[in-house]
Amino acid sequence: MNDMTQYEAAKKRYAERGVDTDAAINTLKSVPVSLHCWQGDDVRGFDGDPNAPLTGGIQTTGNYLGRARTPEELMADIDEVLRLCPGTKKLNLHASYAIFTEENGGWVDRDKLEPKHFAPWVKFCKERGLGCDFNPTYFSHPKCDPLTLSSPNPETRKFWVEHGKACIRISQYLAEELGQPCIMNIWTGDGLKDIPADRMTPRMLYKESLDEILSEPYDFNLVKPCVESKVFGIGVEAYTVGSAEFALSYAAMNKDKCIPLLDNGHYHPTEVVSDKIPAMLTFFPEIALHITRGVRWDSDHVVLFDDETKEIAKEIVRCGGLSGRVKIALDYFDASINRIGAWVTGFRNVQKALLFALLQPTEELTKLQNEQDFTSLMIRAEELKTMPFGDVWAEYCKEQNVPADDMAWLSEIKKYENEVLLKR
Repeated sequence: MNDMTQYEAAKKRYAERGVDTDAAINTLKSVPVSLHCWQGDDVRGFDGDPNAPLTGGIQTTGNYLGRARTPEELMADIDEVLRLCPGTKKLNLHASYAIFTEENGGWVDRDKLEPKHFAPWVKFCKERGLGCDFNPTYFSHPKCDPLTLSSPNPETRKFWVEHGKACIRISQYLAEELGQPCIMNIWTGDGLKDIPADRMTPRMLYKESLDEILSEPYDFNLVKPCVESKVFGIGVEAYTVGSAEFALSYAAMNKDKCIPLLDNGHYHPTEVVSDKIPAMLTFFPEIALHITRGVRWDSDHVVLFDDETKEIAKEIVRCGGLSGRVKIALDYFDASINRIGAWVTGFRNVQKALLFALLQPTEELTKLQNEQDFTSLMIRAEELKTMPFGDVWAEYCKEQNVPADDMAWLSEIKKYENEVLLKR
C-alpha cells in the first residue's frame, strides 16, 4: 500500500465499488465542451463601437484590467485558456465577432455577413484542432427597436431574419471547413419592460421569423440550429417573447430542423436543468446545454463545482449524453475578475463535474432504487462524496498535460496578467 501512488490507491478504492477510473478518464478525454469567446472581451465583439453600452438584455459588470480589444488579443487569451484546460474543446463564436479586413471587403452590417468574415477564426480552429459553434447576435445593435425577430416593424424583422439566414450559411461553412457539426443557437432578448397588451402577436411573429430563417438550406447533420428560452432580461422584466414554453414547443414541432437548448440560468430560481435533461431526452434525440451559474437571476456567474453543476453532469452521463446526444457549451461573462481565470475555472469545473459523474456506480445505484432500498441508496450516494476524487482528477490532468494543482495554473495566469494583460 505504501508503494502505491495516490492515483493507484484511489483507483483501488473506486474499483472496490465497481468503478473503473481508467475508463472514466478515457471517456472524458473525447467529450467536446464548447468554450465561449465572449468571456474574453465582455461580449463586445468586433462589429461596432467597442465602447458602446451593451443592450438587448445583456449586461457585464466589472472593469478588471486586460480586456481583449482586438481579434489578435482575444485569440492570444483563448490560447492561454486552452493551454490550462484538459479535455476536448470547441470554440463558440457570436456573429458580432466577425473579423473585417481590407482583403475581405471591410465592414458590413449583420444582415450581410458572409463566411469570409470568419475565415480567420477557421484558420485559428484548424491550427488547434477545434470545432466551432455559432450564434446569431440579436443584441447591442441600432436595429434592436428593442424587438428583433418579433418586432411589429416589417423592416426590422426582415433585417434580423436576413441576419439569421446569413448565420445559417456561416454555420454550414464552419462545419464543412472544420469537419465537426456546428451548433447554431438562436436567442433573442425580445420582450417588454412592463405588462403587455398583446402577448400572442409577438410570439406569432417570432415563430414566422424562425420559420423563415430555417427555410435557408443547410445540412441538419452538420448544422444544428437551437432555440433558447429565457425568463426575463434587463429592461424586459415583464414579458419575454421567447419563453420556455415557446422555445420548447417550437423545437418539438420542428424536430427535423432544430433542437432545444437549455441554459441553466434561464429558468425560475427553483427550477433545475438537471431534472429537465432526462425529461427532454425522452422525446428529443439531441439537446444542447449552456452551462452557467445564476445568482438570484440569470447573472452568468463563473461555473463552480457546485451541486447543480454536478447534478447536470450526472444526468448527461446517466442518459447517454456523452455519446453526442447532449451538446455541452459554457455561457458566462464576468469582468470583475481576471477574465482568463474566469474562463479556466468554469471550463475545468465542467470537466470535474463530468469526471465526478463518470465515477458514480450508476448501475448499482439504479438497482437500489429499483429495489426500493432507499436507505442504502441515500447512504451509498453520500459516501461517494468523500471518495478520493481529487486524485483521479489529478491523474486526468497529468495525462492531458495540464496543471492539476490550482496554485500552479493560477500562477500561470498571474504571469500572463503581468506580461500581457497589464500592458494593454
